[in-house]
Amino acid sequence: MNILLVEDNNMLAETTAILIQSIGDHQVYITDEPKEVFQQCQSGNVDVVMMDVNLPGAQWEGKSVSGADLSRLLKTQPQTEKIPIILVTAYALVNEQQSLLELSKADSFYAKPILDFESLLEKLKRLVKKYRIQSPSH
Repeated sequence: MNILLVEDNNMLAETTAILIQSIGDHQVYITDEPKEVFQQCQSGNVDVVMMDVNLPGAQWEGKSVSGADLSRLLKTQPQTEKIPIILVTAYALVNEQQSLLELSKADSFYAKPILDFESLLEKLKRLVKKYRIQSPSH
């Protein structure tokens, strides 16, 4: 599975990538740059996006954007709308998760800190499988 990890904390991103790759045959690409997020997703090489909600300093078309904003933009473009996105954040309370998912158009939510990487990977695999069933051409 090819995973795009959008995370502004380099140490956390590197650690997460190492742990995910150690569990199975997965490739993790890391970025916190909106332009690179779109380039990677449009390349056709991304199976699923793990999107940090907070991306301080991230800019898209001259405006500050969050991970929720990037998720919504990806989901409204025909070329990237079928890529499953899971929001990852330490800040959203349980009662805020649904509104955050609706705002971002993301497919799912996972709370930080990530303590169970196998559970996370199972969730990612289910999302990828769901999209492949809905859209066999992917």
